[in-house]
Parts: sequence; C-alpha cells; structure tokens
Amino acid sequence: MRKILIVDDDEAIIDYLHAKLEARYDIISTNAPENVVKLARQHAPDVIVCDIDMPEMDGGDVSRAMLEDQELRHIPILFLTALASPADMKQLQSQLGGRRAISKSAPMDELIARIEELINK
Repeated sequence: MRKILIVDDDEAIIDYLHAKLEARYDIISTNAPENVVKLARQHAPDVIVCDIDMPEMDGGDVSRAMLEDQELRHIPILFLTALASPADMKQLQSQLGGRRAISKSAPMDELIARIEELINK
C-alpha cells in the first residue's frame, strides 16, 4: 500500500483526511511541520500532502527542508491551501516553483487524482 505523509497544524484536517484516505493509503500524519524530515526518513512516504499556511514552519519551509536533503528531495509534495479561485491557484503554483497545490475545499476525488498523479510520475 502506498504511503502518504499528511502535514497540517489543524488536527481536524488531519483527522478528516485520515478518515477519507486510509482505505486507499497507509497514512502517517503530524501537526508539527518541523518533524517532516524525520518522519519522511522513518517512513519513506510516496507523497507528502502539506498545508501551506502554518504558524511556525510554513509549506515553503517544509519544501525547502525536503529539497535540501539528498535522500528525500525526490518525494513529491502536494500543497493544501484555503485559496479557492482558479486565478489564486495559478498564482500560487508559480510561487511554489511549479509544485502542485489543491484547495482544501476541492472534492475528495480531485485530491485522490492529484495524489495518484504524483505517485505515478
């Protein structure tokens, strides 16, 4: 079973994603983004699903930490955002260096499709 590491400072989001995705994926999660590198080394996830807007360490910081680690830089990251408009999403993706982002309000089948795209790249 494929592994996903979910990173979000909101426990309710983690619980929701865990409930919706656990039948399809092995889920590891944390609400402490500073633990991402350690967890990625321990569990070798196929994809990281990461909130962008977190207080201590945001999604960009997580992305930089992963890219700086030679063993982990290949793991794709799908960012979650509260932004919803297509224009906002397009601008956001350019700011993220082309990394994928999806709205937290997107339908679950769209989230799964994006995860599958990254796994099968």
